Amino acid sequence: MQISENGFIFSDQKNLLQVEAIHHYLSEESYWAKNISIELVNRSIENSLCFGIYKNQEQVGFARWITDKATFGWLCDVYIESAYRGLGLSKKLMSFMIFHPDLQGLRRYQLATLDAHQLYAQFGFSLLKNPERQMGIVIANCYQNINTERD
Repeated sequence: MQISENGFIFSDQKNLLQVEAIHHYLSEESYWAKNISIELVNRSIENSLCFGIYKNQEQVGFARWITDKATFGWLCDVYIESAYRGLGLSKKLMSFMIFHPDLQGLRRYQLATLDAHQLYAQFGFSLLKNPERQMGIVIANCYQNINTERD
């Protein structure tokens, strides 16, 4: 699937993804994946439904869904390069993804965000109704620990 709008290309084609650019953003600029290795970024891309935004063949945005394509989808690693923020690209990317055939009919769509609640609320996301039912294991600074152990 691919669409073009205002000189930007939105695509689900993995062969267009620029893994080095994605890795740079996630490992250097994101708050959630600091120091992640390129090997882990590659593995995450291989095992996810991925979306890219491109301008003049340069990757300017990215998002991926961890999904079984039947019942559940977790949206993560969403970013727009800072030079391209404020142009409505996040909204367009969300619209492109939410209507993707592989994400139709799921029972639950979920994500976690520090600061983009208003964006996601526009697409039906809300705070969990029963957060006490949710559980998880969180390994703080796990990518930093992995990289430290390798040295």
